[in-house]
Amino acid sequence: MLIPRRTMWQTIDHTITQASDFICGYPLFTVLIGGGLFLLIYSGFVPFRYLHRAISALRGSDDGGEGQISSFEALMGAIAATIGMGNIAGVAIALSMGGAGAIFWLWVSAVVGMGTKFFEGTLALMYRGRDSRGELQGGPMYMITEGLGRKWRPLAIFFSVMGLIGTLCLYQSNQLVESIDTVFFASSGLSMTLFERLIAGVAITAVVAVVILGGIRRIARIATRLVPAMITAYFLLVLYIVATHLPEVPAVFGAIFREAFSLKAGIGGMLGVALIGARRAASVNEAGIGTASMMHGASKNSEPVREGFVAMLGPLLDSGIVCTLTAIAILLTGDYDVEGVKGLQIALNAFDSAMPGIGGYLLFAIVVVFAFSTMFSYSYYGTKCASYLFGADRARYYNWFFLAMLIVAAVIPLHTVVGIIDMAYALMAIPTMFTLIRLAPRAKRALRSMS
Repeated sequence: MLIPRRTMWQTIDHTITQASDFICGYPLFTVLIGGGLFLLIYSGFVPFRYLHRAISALRGSDDGGEGQISSFEALMGAIAATIGMGNIAGVAIALSMGGAGAIFWLWVSAVVGMGTKFFEGTLALMYRGRDSRGELQGGPMYMITEGLGRKWRPLAIFFSVMGLIGTLCLYQSNQLVESIDTVFFASSGLSMTLFERLIAGVAITAVVAVVILGGIRRIARIATRLVPAMITAYFLLVLYIVATHLPEVPAVFGAIFREAFSLKAGIGGMLGVALIGARRAASVNEAGIGTASMMHGASKNSEPVREGFVAMLGPLLDSGIVCTLTAIAILLTGDYDVEGVKGLQIALNAFDSAMPGIGGYLLFAIVVVFAFSTMFSYSYYGTKCASYLFGADRARYYNWFFLAMLIVAAVIPLHTVVGIIDMAYALMAIPTMFTLIRLAPRAKRALRSMS
């Protein structure tokens, strides 16, 4: 007997969702946090010992090595991808699940991520390869073939295929349109029509196209201006909230440390970190996924360890600083001990409470910039994967596909599609972490020789 089509697709949707929830849950958490903890210890706790060197490396100039962008531009491009909805909505969800103590565990994950990013940045420069045009490129696919050997090329192909899917920004485009609907239409009891969503999708795509069709240099140039500006703007918003709630600040930090080791925060907080770090790894720091190594592999820096120092600043900025800003704002003003409320709504309520009438709109503006910055960098990551699989001359076609999918994402429900993309993104971590751990001794030798 034939299964009705609707029932069949419901079954497929359920299967994909279940598989995505499983892979993106504790298995991914174990790979990223477990593997990252090993790398942190194996490195001799490099984030603590060499933080001053990392800041100095960022301030210094590159030595004219072969590449397309500077180390600073590589870091800004990588952070442009990581700072997104997870830094706002994800933090709110972590707080609702684990209480204030969840933020302590988020800080722990940031330190672990710094250790992983050190190895990613270092090995990205140590093991670069040539594309079909003869241009030097970096990323896990080249780390695998140049570092582990050509016999491991199927693993590099697996990463690249997953990267083509995982870096599509369907979620960002869809949620950006949903945010517009929530802020400007839902408050009046209205909802965007299909045509209005289409127009919004086209507008979003047009902005993204202007940037990404200019290639990595334009993406890096925009990122170097956009990232510092948006972090500064967000810092000023939270600074206002702190200034107007100054007496409560000591209590907030007291609650973070006091509840960090309570049963609720120990379990619920770790679940919150798992939700942010595993389910939305890119939203936090991407450590262990492999995307940032593609950006750092394009650096003109010729000193791998110095690039590793620069790379490890990424989790400090996005997970350590931006996520902490969100947490402080919500803890000071927001009611996060709720059920069934979306994370972004919790954050919007917190900013509205602090700045009645304008707080929600100001946060919405920040969310828009965060979403666009992610789309700019993700297009580059997908292009790099396409270049490895199909050749550099054909990679430009991926950008047109990427742009077309942004429009599609604006007008369709993404429940099943996002499940597929989440799975693909999570599966990128397997070859990346395997390669980092296998090649870690070589990076450690380079660190010793530099020290």
